[in-house]
Amino acid sequence: MKHSFVRLGFMAFWLLASLSTFAQEATKSAYDAHVLFNPLLNFQPGNEYRTAGGSPGPRYWQNRADYKINIALDEAASTLSGDVEITYKNNSPEDLKFLWLQLEQNAFSDTSRGGRTTPITGGRFGNIGFAGGDKITFVTVQQGKGKAVDAQYIINDTRMQIRLKDPLKANGDVIKIKVGYSFIIPPYGSDRMGTLETKNGIIYEIAQWYPKMCVYDDIEGWNVLPYLGAGEFYLEYGDFEYAVTVPWDHIVVGSGELINASEVLTKEQRNRLEQAAKSDQTVMIRTAEEVTNAESRPKQSGTLTWRFRCQQSRDVAWATSKAFVWDAARMNLPSGKTALAQSAYPVEDGGEKGWGRSTEYVKACIEFYSNYVYEFTYPVATNVAGIVGGMEYPGIVFCSHSDRGASLWGVTDHEFGHNWFPMIVGSNERKYAWMDEGFNTFINFLSTDAFNSGEYKSNQMSDQHRIAPALYPPGDDPIMAIPDVIRANNLGIEAYYKPGIGLRMMREQILGKDRFDYAFREYVKRWAFKHPTPYDFFRTMEDAAGEDLGWFWKGWFFENYKLDQSVKDVAYVEQNPQKGALITIENLDQLAMPATVEMEEANGNKTRVTLPVEIWQRGGSWTFRTDTQQPLRSVKIDPDNQLPDVKPSNNTWKPIRYSVPEPN
Repeated sequence: MKHSFVRLGFMAFWLLASLSTFAQEATKSAYDAHVLFNPLLNFQPGNEYRTAGGSPGPRYWQNRADYKINIALDEAASTLSGDVEITYKNNSPEDLKFLWLQLEQNAFSDTSRGGRTTPITGGRFGNIGFAGGDKITFVTVQQGKGKAVDAQYIINDTRMQIRLKDPLKANGDVIKIKVGYSFIIPPYGSDRMGTLETKNGIIYEIAQWYPKMCVYDDIEGWNVLPYLGAGEFYLEYGDFEYAVTVPWDHIVVGSGELINASEVLTKEQRNRLEQAAKSDQTVMIRTAEEVTNAESRPKQSGTLTWRFRCQQSRDVAWATSKAFVWDAARMNLPSGKTALAQSAYPVEDGGEKGWGRSTEYVKACIEFYSNYVYEFTYPVATNVAGIVGGMEYPGIVFCSHSDRGASLWGVTDHEFGHNWFPMIVGSNERKYAWMDEGFNTFINFLSTDAFNSGEYKSNQMSDQHRIAPALYPPGDDPIMAIPDVIRANNLGIEAYYKPGIGLRMMREQILGKDRFDYAFREYVKRWAFKHPTPYDFFRTMEDAAGEDLGWFWKGWFFENYKLDQSVKDVAYVEQNPQKGALITIENLDQLAMPATVEMEEANGNKTRVTLPVEIWQRGGSWTFRTDTQQPLRSVKIDPDNQLPDVKPSNNTWKPIRYSVPEPN
């Protein structure tokens, strides 16, 4: 999902609003080492499903859901109708007497829980002013060798419960569920989907478009939190085959691989796609001039059915329009494999200053993440310009048609970063937004620095002293809060930037790049296409990096502890600078971090000492000795402003200079 304030202007607002608050704080220490260094925070035994070391256990299991979907667009009525067949496998050790499905379209209605919990002022995830939702026409189930029969079911908001006549047996039993449904396409569905009118036709971005299984896991059984808007998704993995029937003049792009290109594309378009699959430069598949040319379609009346396949995925989405310009290029993956980067956008948003560079951005960020995190797993990556400001799905993302330059790079990079978190590493977004948004924000820092030799690199995030106040907005929520509980104005901080900055501090200040990268990649390898919890991440990082980080998880993720390091005092040994100096530093607030202290002597010579976080385990004051030859001109803690210190005014010590009165 797109940052709540991609351009960081919002952060600047909080910075100005908060500076005065922190400036007035007293210097009296609020630090208690016993609170921060709590030995029981991560002291939970592992089990046969999830080990104490953070990896899937020898009896780890998860259920599976495969989908076959047929859907048709009625453009005149702005509706979709069709059916989905779900093959659901119960790998759990328990018999299931009932099943839970998600009907996420039901959120897009005044009468939904999402609608009734939307403030009258609306908002990005507001669900007011539209009477939408799924209309279910039939539900059948087929177990074993029996025939499909009508199912007994109830619908409650965005959930459907199917009550089985015979339990679905543990350890591998399979059931087929088939649901017929239709819905009116919402013009703006919580910034996840919707429609955009352009001069050459409507762009439809379609998501949350079919009934899907809720997750049944070893942590809490059925995960049935309702879909309200801010909390995103938690889904099972499986294979998808889906068919989309649209008017003849439309172009459809979707998750996975188009498997009937010969039926829906012209020979010239198929040739261009083959060329693009071998080209590092963007190749036009359908040019701006061809958008209004009927010959750019293989038929000139009726409908066409586009068929896609997406394997080992947790979801699929698609977009369709007769207004699409379409281009593509090759992506080069670390294993030597290739995949296709492509973009679909309206004529009016193309060009080198607009979406004409989209495919270049897609290619660059996916190649970067494939090398840094884990190889991209889908055959195609598609960026779609439309009404949605920024939203991610496996192999396809929706970004605002009005984005340009750095803004378009930023949202494209962010949404495709989600193909790793949570598309590959399948965390529970409904509860832990930071496990996808925060992880993704962190890797976005790295990819943006790397793109095109730093074309869009920004120094706004380099001075953590300036950023610190923005990390603690009024009424701040802990990172671990459920996204639908976090105050709307704070979601960008608590789910995106604060956890992202926390991971960067782990990499650069706590563990170092080598240890962090090794442990981070180990986490991804262990939990690719599985369902990790926060504790699985915590434990993996600790075990693979070789560091007890309970103090950091507690202070940064579970609580809103602030950091205030200071230089308290400087004294010379025997009052002689040539014999060295004793420097006393303090930790004045409840968060602690390793300390880097820079000493500058009168002759300009500078030296640094780095002290581990353990200096704060017995209290908030630490004195160390340093060799000096001349008096000290200054002593500064965190000299490069790399830590979010809320009161940097006390970070620097300088000697008091006394004025000598002139003789009468």
